[in-house]
Parts: sequence; C-alpha cells; structure tokens
Amino acid sequence: MASLHSSSSLHKIHSSQKFPPASSYSFHNTKGNKNLLFVPNKPTSPFTMKCSTLSSLSPQLHETTDENQDLSPEDPRPLNQIRKQIQGSNNWENLLDPMNSHLRKEIIRYGEMAQACYDSFDFDPHSKYCGTCKYQGTHFFERLGMSKQGYTLTRYLYATSNINLPNFFQKSKLSSVWSQHANWMGYVAVATDEEEIRLLGRRDIIVAWRGTVTYLEWIHDLKDILHPAHFRNDSSIKIESGFFDLYTTKEQTCKYCSFSAREQVLAELRRIIHRYRGEELSITITGHSLGAALALLNAYDVAEMKLNILDDGLDITKIPITVFSFSGPRVGNLKFKERCDELGVKVLRVVNVHDKVPTVPGIFTNEKFQHQKYIEEKISFPWSYAHVGMELALDHTHSPFLKNSNDIRNAHNLEAHLHLVDGYHGKNKRFCLATKRDIALVNKSCDFLKSDYGVPPNWWQDEHKGMTRTSDGRWVVPERPRVEAHPHDTAHHFEQVLKYARAKLELF
Repeated sequence: MASLHSSSSLHKIHSSQKFPPASSYSFHNTKGNKNLLFVPNKPTSPFTMKCSTLSSLSPQLHETTDENQDLSPEDPRPLNQIRKQIQGSNNWENLLDPMNSHLRKEIIRYGEMAQACYDSFDFDPHSKYCGTCKYQGTHFFERLGMSKQGYTLTRYLYATSNINLPNFFQKSKLSSVWSQHANWMGYVAVATDEEEIRLLGRRDIIVAWRGTVTYLEWIHDLKDILHPAHFRNDSSIKIESGFFDLYTTKEQTCKYCSFSAREQVLAELRRIIHRYRGEELSITITGHSLGAALALLNAYDVAEMKLNILDDGLDITKIPITVFSFSGPRVGNLKFKERCDELGVKVLRVVNVHDKVPTVPGIFTNEKFQHQKYIEEKISFPWSYAHVGMELALDHTHSPFLKNSNDIRNAHNLEAHLHLVDGYHGKNKRFCLATKRDIALVNKSCDFLKSDYGVPPNWWQDEHKGMTRTSDGRWVVPERPRVEAHPHDTAHHFEQVLKYARAKLELF
C-alpha cells in the first residue's frame, strides 16, 4: 500500500531552489519505498521560484511587487501556548482571516486523520473483506505512513447497514462475506508520544468517522425527516433520521454491530478519559461528507451526556470538544444548533463553495432564512435545518493547480479540500501553498489536477491490488486476521456513561 504523505514527510522547497517546468514532473518509485513521489525529471528549462511554494509552477499566478504581501505570516508562538484558541475557545476569532499558520497545519492534520478512513477502507465489491478496514489496529498508522503523528489507535468503530442509507454501505459480491450487516466506520485514537503531547499542550483524543467512498447517491437517500435526538428529555431537538439511525442502530445477530456506533464510541471515550484522568485532555472529532455529519452528532452526544465533565467532588473539569468538519451536510434543526452552542461544542466547517453537499438537507429552510426560528417553533415546520459552528469557505477556482471541472465529485473531494486549506491565506488573498503539501495527493481518488503536472488520476491503490504471490508461484488474496469486534468491557463503560449522565442531569 502506498503510504500517506503526512505533513511531516512533505518535500521541503525553498525560494532559492530552481525547478523545471510543470510538464517535466513525473512519478518515480523510491528505493525501498512503495510511495509514489511527485519529483522532477532532468531539468530542461530551469527557473527561479518566486514564492516558497509550488504555486510558481503555474503561469497563472498574479504578479506582485512584493511577492509575500498577500500571504499570512507565520505565528511565532508555540502551538501549546495557543492550543485553546486553535481548538476554538474563541470561535477561531482572528485566526481565519488571515489564516493562522498553526490553525492551517492543525486543520490539515485532522483532515489527514479523516482521509485515513478512506485510504484504509476496503470498498472493492469483489473482495470477501469488502466493508472492513484493511489493516490491524496496531499497524494502522504505520501502514498509512502516519506513525510520526504520535497517536495510538485504540478502537475501531462499526455500524449496521440495516438503515435507510443503502448507498452508503459497501458489500461483497462473494458468498464468503465477513459480515452481512456491518461496515467499518472509523476509529478512536489517543496521543501517546510524549513529544507530541508536549507540542500540543495536552493529550488529545481523536475520533475519525468515514464518509462515502463512491458516488454521492447517499445524498438522494436523505429523506429530510427529522427525528428527536432522545439524548435528553427534549423532543424539540431533532436530527436527520438517516444520520440518527446510522449512529444509534444495532444488530444483535452481528457481533460487530451488537453495540451501536454510539455505544461503541461513548464507551471507548469513557475508558480513555478515566485512564488519563488528572491530565489535560481534549476531544477532537473529525470526518468528511457523511462522516462529518457523524462527527457533529457524536460531539453533541458526548457533551449532552456530560462525558466531557469530570467531577471529583472538589473540582469540576470540562474537557473541550472540537469538531473539524469537511464538506459536511446539515445535521439537525435550529434547536439542535442552539443546543450545541449552549453545550460549548466548537465546530469549524471547511467547505468548498462549489460543493453541493453542505447545502443539504434544508434547502428551503435553513440558518440563512431570517424567520427560521418562528416557523420552527410556532408552525412546527418539519424540514428546518441549521448548520452549526464557524465556516471556512474555500473556492477551488482560486487554485492554479486544479482544472475547470463539472464533476461534482471533484468539488467534494477531501484531498482537494486539504489542498485548498494549504493555499488559503485569507479573503481576497492570492493562493500560495504554505506547507508545501504534495499536490499529487489531490489526484489520489479523482482527476482534478491539471494535466500539465503529469499526475495520473485515481492513483491510490494497493500494490498488485492486494494480491500476493505464494511460495509455489500462485497469486492469491491473503487471508486477514480477524479483528476483535468489541473490547470485553464495552457494556460496562457504556453503562457508566449512562449512569453518570443521569446523575448530572438530576443535578442540573
């Protein structure tokens, strides 16, 4: 499997270096590494970069007398000094325009955590393991080239396909299917590297949710029906029914879905929080597309169940909850949005203005409608939705690397979003890559880069499509070790979540 290019492994490019024209770039395999690297061939017409990014490879960049006058400055403060602001304590005030350098890197880092769900998911219908994660949890980040992130994966998350979002789930065409009911949905991980914890200024717990890996048919499956959340005694707080079912439904006949996705993630978060009780913690939840909807629903649930509130009788500690959402749809009604704000759930929504997914559901009645509160409360209008949190709106037409495309999947692509974050410095500022993130990543699962760069479309795949050669010369799909469905103490920790929430609700 080709390794994911994390920010720590990107090319270091400086303004004093010289590069050949974009057309002379190609892919090469590096010795002892299965990565496909975007590297220059022998130069034919060198020229000097005008800014310390790959942007100067394009002749379409605006010329300025001061090449850096439109770029956002590097924040000289260490990340751990402003960690609370980066996690949204002030709703990212003065951090988005101009774009703060620490925030940019954190958005990309959490976006890569969400992208890992796609890169490790087996969605091949010809595979008997279709619907699973390709890797064992102990080797997850290593296999994706993300071991330097400093996190340890603690649990996989599963959901049942017996819900009203049929186009979201992947199933094998073969008879020997690992599960008729379950799909792998994401993972929970915790920062364990001491240097990473020092840089972050806290021990971070992350939950990453998978979105859809194929076409966007699941959008058409949204019934625009709102379902009471039932996470507290207030039936006016409502969530889109498909998202609610995906998060809360379980299937007793399937060992992977004997606990709902909700029960799995709350139990795991409770276990980790109590393991590291006494330390400064943060809960960061991320996802793309439908995974972004699950991320927000998960964050609301954690806060509503008071799971992030630690009370030892003498002191009350509140663990911050932050959602980094990418191309997410609306999840609930206005009451849901207001309750998330009241609970202190911080949400930064990264969107491409040309992407249609963030505009649904609630096309006619949403947060942009000035009378929404009235029609929701007085008329009980059943199709009222509202986005939660702050929006970082990006425009892919501002990138000189991307082609003009009418393919709606390109505008929705997560890697394209991360590329846009890297080049964004603020409103009305020119596009210029700040971290020099490899532009070849954009084409991992789409065809969005201009052909001048010589990057083939949809290049991310297993070596030999997962086939290996046996000692007798045959090519076969290797068997995968069975992954543990659920830790033995899942029921115990979820019961403790419910018990604590009931006690806190009585107090409040």
